[in-house]
Amino acid sequence: MSQSFRQPEILEIARREGRVTVEGLAEHFGVTLQTIRRDLSDLAEAGRLDRVHGGAVLPSGTANIGYEHRRGLNPEAKAAIAAACAAEISDDASIFLNIGTSTEAVARALLRHRGLMVVTNNMNVATILAENAEAQVIVTGGALRRSDGGLVGALTTRTIQQFKFDLAVIGCSALDETGDLLDFDLEEVGVNQNLLGRSRRTVLVADHSKFSRTAPARIASLREIDAFYTDAPPPAALAQRCAEWGTRIVVAAG
Repeated sequence: MSQSFRQPEILEIARREGRVTVEGLAEHFGVTLQTIRRDLSDLAEAGRLDRVHGGAVLPSGTANIGYEHRRGLNPEAKAAIAAACAAEISDDASIFLNIGTSTEAVARALLRHRGLMVVTNNMNVATILAENAEAQVIVTGGALRRSDGGLVGALTTRTIQQFKFDLAVIGCSALDETGDLLDFDLEEVGVNQNLLGRSRRTVLVADHSKFSRTAPARIASLREIDAFYTDAPPPAALAQRCAEWGTRIVVAAG
């Protein structure tokens, strides 16, 4: 396969997985390690990837990738994570689901729960859970972000302040090696930070691609999260920190 055909596929793999490795790509394409290193160097020089030890990651930038594209990333992993999370949510609970494709998956996994009160600033979550006649669905209000159906701003925060949730289920755009949850939108970060103080328990749902992504705004630390649902074991150093903090890690089987 020529370079002109490999490089677009390399970018697609990076978008899907969050990162690529030299050895993995060499095996995938049946070419030498040196050939892949040249491809990655070319893509890095063009600003399409950032080189890291042993491979490359998507550029760290200040803007998230498109919402529809994110919906298509790791759907099986998100479904497994959502199922594991939903299995531990009892009927008759009051919960908050924030903006994101992973929390949308949790909403789908809650369609057979009974007696839930779900508050959300995610129009997509509200639409999904409208199919559950046994759930009360409350939408926060706020400024509509058309790109992803999210509601943000002062009205969103004021609505959240009227509640004390049994559980908040949140997603994030990236999770760095120190355990910080990161995002791109400062208004969304503000909503989530407010939410942490309005829930008895908070859990994070995030697939393995978030381990290799970056974003500029900090939401919180995994130290402040009760449980983290993912589809692959996190890096050893991060897992050790979670053990020290008492943050339970649940690795969902796909």
